[in-house]
Amino acid sequence: MLFAAPALAVFWSVCGAEFIANPAIDMEGYLRVARDAAKFRESRRVSEAEFLRLSRLPGTVVLDARSREKFDELHVKGATHLNFSDIAVSALQQVLPDKGARILIYCNNNFSNAEGPFPSKLPTASLNLSTFIALYNYGYRNVWELGPLVDLKDSRLEFEGTAAKR
Repeated sequence: MLFAAPALAVFWSVCGAEFIANPAIDMEGYLRVARDAAKFRESRRVSEAEFLRLSRLPGTVVLDARSREKFDELHVKGATHLNFSDIAVSALQQVLPDKGARILIYCNNNFSNAEGPFPSKLPTASLNLSTFIALYNYGYRNVWELGPLVDLKDSRLEFEGTAAKR
């Protein structure tokens, strides 16, 4: 956005702070994409039953963007791991080369009674939000998000990892 840096520079000067430009970081662009992604996301949240149904369809990728440690502890069976901090062009090309593929996402805030592998985050810091926005920003539009808070003990989803019931 061509006017973002000058507009922000004026804002910072009014506040008495120094504006530090960095063309590789675009807060205005991020907020614009986040607003667009939020509108798109409204119709992309699914029930646990629909998540399970979609996960069984050929070509579906269940993506877990939590840390490797939490993923290894417990994750939806068959999920692909890509740590959120590693979401970048090259990693996405390797892990999700088809931007049209059906991608299902879930996060810590989808599961209760599982604070070890799924520690709660503030609702406004939910990893689903960041992951959905990032995927949308990189051009992925066939993304579906597990919507409800599911009690892990009652979940119909299968899990695997070091903390999975044997």
